[in-house]
Amino acid sequence: MTDFYILAFSNFKTEQIILSVGIMIMYSLTIVGNLVISMIISLVPNLHTPMYFFLCNLSVVDVIYVSSSLPKLLSITITQDNRISFAGCISQLYFFTFSAACDILVLTSMAGDRYVAICKPLQYTLIMNRRVCGTMSTLCWIVSAVNSLMLTLLTSVLEFCHSREISHFFCDLKTMIALSSSDTTSRKIFIMIEDIIIAFIPFSLTVASYVQIISTILKIRSSETRFKAFSSCTSHLTAVILFYGPILIVYMKPESEYSKEQDNLISLLYVAVVPMLNPFVYSLRNKDVLDGVRKLTTSQQ
Repeated sequence: MTDFYILAFSNFKTEQIILSVGIMIMYSLTIVGNLVISMIISLVPNLHTPMYFFLCNLSVVDVIYVSSSLPKLLSITITQDNRISFAGCISQLYFFTFSAACDILVLTSMAGDRYVAICKPLQYTLIMNRRVCGTMSTLCWIVSAVNSLMLTLLTSVLEFCHSREISHFFCDLKTMIALSSSDTTSRKIFIMIEDIIIAFIPFSLTVASYVQIISTILKIRSSETRFKAFSSCTSHLTAVILFYGPILIVYMKPESEYSKEQDNLISLLYVAVVPMLNPFVYSLRNKDVLDGVRKLTTSQQ
């Protein structure tokens, strides 16, 4: 197979240096931030709880998420060589779809954890035990891997005779299918079903969880207890809004109202910016994480 050509942000010729520096900063902050969060959770016993267990999973997934697309994009902006081999494109497609699905499932698991913690506090330790958390985490990774493998295999056998120019900054699944000269009707139906199972249902469960959580919090008479209960959900709720917000904008906005470059810029939000912000969202105003950092720094001195 011949090479593909990632057009990325080809219209921004004069801003390539600024774009390269921005991508490098975002990628570095994402890798360092998520690895630090994972290390703190692993080393501090007080953080060995279901919420932080899932947060550790989210951090690892986010590292894979950004590493599947940003290094190649950085290389393109620096060298101006936008070629990518067929094998490289398929590999990028696999790891991106895997990490994106895993992100959604882990965020949904975290919503379930917050639901049990707020709505069923007396049963929390019984329901969210180590075995349940381990099973939920394993399912997130296995389901994402199998789903991504199916999507990648279905895409890898397509023919690309008319054009190999990918009008995105990575090998996006829908862009690849639109580019193919093969009959992709069956793939589009499969992707629609897959979107419902992997994306819409988990998103609906997350929304339903927070409807119940907010309803339960509003019934609490003590304002102090109400604030404490809500504050335990703010980090996760912020991460959910940051993750789903740009995706909903990209997929729900009519195509005629925006250019492909604008679409790519919005996509860059959930591909690069959101994984970079997650460690800050979960640490800056989180007393448990900040206490864990103090304990680690104290023990090292």
